Amino acid sequence: MKKKTIALSVLAVLAAGSSIAPVYAGGVTYKDGEKYIKIGGRIQLQYHQASPKDGATTSDLFFRRLRPYIEGSLHKNWKAKIQWDMGKAEGENELALKDAYFAYKGMKNMSVIIGNYSFPFSREFLTSSKYQQFVERTFSGDHNYGTPDRQMGIHLKGKAAGKKISWGASLVRGAIDPDNKKLDLDTVANKNADFNEGFMAGARIDWHPLGYMKMSQGDFKRKNKLTIGVAAYGWSNNNENNTYTDSAGNATSASKADIKDVTAYEVSAAYRGMGLSLDAEYNTFTSNTVVNGYNGGIYTNGSTKLTNAEIKGGYMFAKAVEIVAGYQTQNADGYETRWNRTSVGVNWFLHKHDIKFQLTYRMGKNLKGVRDSDENETFLQGQYVF
Repeated sequence: MKKKTIALSVLAVLAAGSSIAPVYAGGVTYKDGEKYIKIGGRIQLQYHQASPKDGATTSDLFFRRLRPYIEGSLHKNWKAKIQWDMGKAEGENELALKDAYFAYKGMKNMSVIIGNYSFPFSREFLTSSKYQQFVERTFSGDHNYGTPDRQMGIHLKGKAAGKKISWGASLVRGAIDPDNKKLDLDTVANKNADFNEGFMAGARIDWHPLGYMKMSQGDFKRKNKLTIGVAAYGWSNNNENNTYTDSAGNATSASKADIKDVTAYEVSAAYRGMGLSLDAEYNTFTSNTVVNGYNGGIYTNGSTKLTNAEIKGGYMFAKAVEIVAGYQTQNADGYETRWNRTSVGVNWFLHKHDIKFQLTYRMGKNLKGVRDSDENETFLQGQYVF
């Protein structure tokens, strides 16, 4: 689909919506009885500078995310949403599909979602990019390092015990980019020709002893909240597209490796209160290659154990300025040593997360597990959510 087609589609929806009386200020949601349509999006303009220890400094200015969405319903208890990203396009793709699902919400404390939707793993990933303390997510929430991106399939989510328990479960067809330097669980909605595919099942449960806490960073409400969560998933290759393994079972690439299976576990916690916003997470992934004894990238003798850990937090002054800091670390069997990152920054909120500016300075040590391969990065981002 071309950008021009998308733009015309959005204009058509806006024109249709303008004939319905708005029920909320801002011209975002329009309603007519049980029918409604909601139009919104986010704009994130980012400046990024990278200064490697051994190498020239580089910089770039770009739209990190440019995501419009349309959500609506024609029938009670049903809704649908489509969201795409024109800021992150690859190759010949002029857009990346994000949310694309329809959902039934007629059951008490439970919803059924069918389509491309967030997979229930990693609190850091499930916290939207628009609600993050740092400009970029940590290892724990990065789909390049074991955490699944949105996935296409059937998703369930709900709450129990007076909303002190929240849970999610998914059965999907997941895709993996077979790059041996990462563990990239992408979606079949935006797949490349060489992606491995297979079924993936996962679930999570979060306990909120002080009352339900949303997946959002920063403490605007100054109310004590605590969450402890656990999650797990398993993915298995259906052997329909092993591009980098020949008929004799040998590897055909030095940089690509077909993946046989992945098993993952997560433990996470978060606290909000008194202006503090603290998050901690540990996740671990065991991944095996189709080729027995494969060595390269993160893999040694055909397998790897990839681990991510983080602690991050911030203190908010007058609900307008937040000072943030954090530490994250990653290790894999194929690494020479741990890859570590230390981040500091400041966030300025004009209208909470709707309009904010963020500055993050990230100090990387031993990039991709290579000893003394260091790099410092500066991220400056402006965000507008509507």
